[in-house]
Amino acid sequence: MPKNLEQRLIRAAIEASRNAVAPYSGFAVGAALLTDTGEIFTGANIESASFGLTCCAERVALFKALSEGRRKFTAIAVVAPMPGGAMPCGACRQLLAEYAPRATLWVADSARPERVRKFSVASLLPGAFTTFNQSNK
Repeated sequence: MPKNLEQRLIRAAIEASRNAVAPYSGFAVGAALLTDTGEIFTGANIESASFGLTCCAERVALFKALSEGRRKFTAIAVVAPMPGGAMPCGACRQLLAEYAPRATLWVADSARPERVRKFSVASLLPGAFTTFNQSNK
């Protein structure tokens, strides 16, 4: 994918991180998800005092896109204020494996967005559980 597209998504993720609701960790994460038609859906992490209810930026962006009827994704950028950026958690890896298996993942430190690490979503969760077999019913 073009470098300018990578930087466009990184910038969108940085902008999204400014909307993070992280009163407990103070760790603002942003994500920008690109559809096959060029639309960008963004998300920021949202924390809860009941930590299990917290939602990562990647899932917020993905859920926004899915709830708007989008189903084909080509890339996702994730930024966070740490060296090298933050990799998606296990829950995000699972959902990305299900809904964006062919996408490219770009990860960057929000303070040093010019240093981008690139991964394929498929490589994040080898052997991902992506189908539900109902033949047991």
